[in-house]
Amino acid sequence: MLPVLLTATIVAPAADPVTTPPLPGFRTSAWFEERVREEWVTEGVRAIANAPANFDPKKPTQLVIYATPNGNSVEQTFGCATGPGLDWHFDIQHVAAQVRKLREVRPGENIVLVCVEADGLSWPAWKRRYKDGPDRVRKVVDVLRQWVPGVSARVSLAGHSGGGSFLFGLLDNADRIPDWVERMVFLDANYSYSDADKHGEKLLSWLNGDTSRRLVVIAYDDRNIELDGKKVIGPDGGTFRATERMRTRFAKDVTFAETKAGDVTTCTALGGQLALLVHANPKNKILHTALVGEMNGLLRGLTDPGVKPEWGTFGAPRTFTAWVQPGPGIPKRPADATGGTAFFKSLDKLPLLEREEVIAREILRGNVPEFLRTFQKITTKARDASGKEHTVVFEVMPDYLAVGSDADFVRVPMTPQTAARIADAFGCAVPTRKVADEVYRAAVVKLEPKPLTEDRERPSTFLKHNVLIEEQRRGRKLGELAAGIKKDVVVSNRLTEKPGRVAIYGWHKLDGKAIQLLTIVHGETYVDYSHGVRLMKRTVLVDNQPRDVRHVLYSSALHALLSDEGPVTRPAY
Repeated sequence: MLPVLLTATIVAPAADPVTTPPLPGFRTSAWFEERVREEWVTEGVRAIANAPANFDPKKPTQLVIYATPNGNSVEQTFGCATGPGLDWHFDIQHVAAQVRKLREVRPGENIVLVCVEADGLSWPAWKRRYKDGPDRVRKVVDVLRQWVPGVSARVSLAGHSGGGSFLFGLLDNADRIPDWVERMVFLDANYSYSDADKHGEKLLSWLNGDTSRRLVVIAYDDRNIELDGKKVIGPDGGTFRATERMRTRFAKDVTFAETKAGDVTTCTALGGQLALLVHANPKNKILHTALVGEMNGLLRGLTDPGVKPEWGTFGAPRTFTAWVQPGPGIPKRPADATGGTAFFKSLDKLPLLEREEVIAREILRGNVPEFLRTFQKITTKARDASGKEHTVVFEVMPDYLAVGSDADFVRVPMTPQTAARIADAFGCAVPTRKVADEVYRAAVVKLEPKPLTEDRERPSTFLKHNVLIEEQRRGRKLGELAAGIKKDVVVSNRLTEKPGRVAIYGWHKLDGKAIQLLTIVHGETYVDYSHGVRLMKRTVLVDNQPRDVRHVLYSSALHALLSDEGPVTRPAY
């Protein structure tokens, strides 16, 4: 059993603190200058929020809570551009890009997207794990509502595939749907609809309670679809039949108007508050995910009938391509990139927030030495509670993040928020204390720490310390796994103890003992010459199977492979 989580608030500075007040707990994203926040919000539920860069608390706010489909992570559900070796799941839903498109056409409101993922990547399985599953769903929604300022944020609930189980969990939680729910969107996700559970009565009562409320169901004719020559859907299953059950029940109390456009039939009632959209699927294809991303399903679900077609007509080609974020990876170093020494000399008189932005921008555009791009593999083993041994292979940068070329580079101390932003863009993660220890044990180059005592927070001292390290390292090959030269910025459960802190650990001496025990004494904006950021790849191999490091760190059976402080509930800043 994993521990009940405690949520902490970390305040990240906005890009423009004068015009854009910070969102508590959010930091700057690697893409579009947006704000992001990530936590395991309750037992077995991970959430990542994405807020607009120009969040204005004076504007009305819509909180879109999107439940991931079976087998998909939050990151896959958000989506990104395709690239070599990138899993195809990242290019099918593009929930983040669709919401960005919505922000473009609705500049008068804040639209905050939160994707929620169940441990094990299945909402139906997660709910079955607990007798009070619906109550737990309500708890998740209540926590997420607290992530946005004010009390008047309108909530839109959406889900795809098994994510519909999350929405039905809220329906089953009480006799009535909460008044603050403004919209519910089922994207091939309504299989659990049940007249016996009074879902129809609850939905109609909710719709009749306020003319601003919307229920949108998007489905397709899946009765005869096949996979490998066999029918996928049983005689009573699928989204087409579930939608028919809903329509039949609703028709007892409302009158539908039916329209057809191409392959899509739309049945609306209550002046458009209720909309059932069904794709005829004449070619008998599996449109399960296509109706979400390829056909603008989420955009249509979050807009009303009569909107401009280019905003997201269901069934039309993608309208949000410009808002798809790049795939993770380290960009090629630009031909005009400056060397590390000159870059650092330009930082000395900049205030902290401006300096951090300059550092992030330079690294994110690829001004990183070539030797840091070849990650080193480290193998460790651990036993779970039953005594079964597991093996993990993880990959880390051979040294700490630096700016410049192989011939002229300088290691870069930075805030944890900047480190997390870069990690996201590179497809990496900030390590744990145990990972830092394992890196030291595996290191080929182990150097004696060289503490400095004056002007510890000045970039000129960062440069001076880098010179000392390079004098020690002289004669050793670049790219060898090096350790003992910096303290590590790490993730830790201790970050839940106090808001707005940075966790620091390491700087191992030659006897293997760390000078700096794990501490959160410093605020999140404290940076000195001794801090270093060594990134690890997000994907690790556990017992020869690829796993996301977030899931390994949280797993009750596997966390000991990468964590020495139990399951990690705060895997990111």
